Amino acid sequence: MDLMFQLPLITLLAIGVLWKGIDLLRAPHDRVLRFLVAALVMLAGGEVLSLPKVNEAIDAATAVGVGKVAFNGVYVSGLCALLLFFNSSARGTGTVFRRQLQINVGLLVGVLIALMISMLATPATMRDHTLGTPHMAEPAIASFYIIGNAYFVYVYLTSAFWARRYARRASRHLGLGLRTMALGLFGLTITSVNRTILVVLRIDKPQSHEDFNSVNWSVANWAMAIVLIGVCYSASVQLITRLRSIVHHRRMHQELAPLWTALTTAYPELVLNRETAGSKWRRLHRLRTHEQRFYRRLIECRDGLVRLSPYLTRVAPDTDLAHGPADRLARHITEALAVKPPAESPHTELSAARIAAPVGNDLNADARELIAISHALHERNS
Repeated sequence: MDLMFQLPLITLLAIGVLWKGIDLLRAPHDRVLRFLVAALVMLAGGEVLSLPKVNEAIDAATAVGVGKVAFNGVYVSGLCALLLFFNSSARGTGTVFRRQLQINVGLLVGVLIALMISMLATPATMRDHTLGTPHMAEPAIASFYIIGNAYFVYVYLTSAFWARRYARRASRHLGLGLRTMALGLFGLTITSVNRTILVVLRIDKPQSHEDFNSVNWSVANWAMAIVLIGVCYSASVQLITRLRSIVHHRRMHQELAPLWTALTTAYPELVLNRETAGSKWRRLHRLRTHEQRFYRRLIECRDGLVRLSPYLTRVAPDTDLAHGPADRLARHITEALAVKPPAESPHTELSAARIAAPVGNDLNADARELIAISHALHERNS
């Protein structure tokens, strides 16, 4: 692959490792994330190992041919992890996934062993071979490329079908990115088939069909570029969606602040899971997302209203507290907080009442109801 395509690919994979790696630290038991991060790490590592300078350095430090085996081994392992990512994302039983896991890992191990045997069986003076070697008639060299490209055909084609399958169920923009990625993967499949054909043709005619090889490499580069476009587009859609979610939940988190502050001041025990001391890794693992912080605050506000409801019914005995307007409920909450004793007797029997019932049954309806009360409280106190 040309450096013009390879360096952006390495950069993109490195960004993916950082992005999804942080998500994995927050959810270390997420099987789908584990396979995705493993795939990104190994694909990025494989691309780095394939760089000529890196490959030559490995050969110089070890033995000729080790760099080629290392690159292919890490890269095909990354492709296997990519397949397992798709498999683990699919709906199905654990038995189906375990069978796919056994099949793909078994096939990967077989390919890795075959590549190592092929390299070991190659005469030491020929182990720096490339696709343009004049020694393609050597069985070990030909088998190295045929086995490797056959596995590429399997993985690229299967991944393309998986991408198309998920594109049908995805949103319009995400589906477009997945279909673009699938198109590029189909292109890579074709180029892998062409390389296999080229190997067979060059067994009898070494270094022949150079025009065919040049065109195939050009197609492979553009197919990889299409994959990159699809991945970047899908990642951009996910990132924009994520940023919108962060902004939306952060805004609602702040809008609940007046109500939350009033209730948690009266009932400080409502605030659960306070940050505790620990290592940076443990704090990062416990770090909540903006969505989680918002839902926690929403729950704490609702719990506070339940705790305060006996006093609300006392200050507004003839009021429909479940369906009253926000400004009136805010006034009653202020009055109830004023009559609530600083310390409640554990033996006092208090009956809870329903306060600010949402119009719908979803969390967004509940949030809108409490945010309206929070705004009204803020206006009363400002």
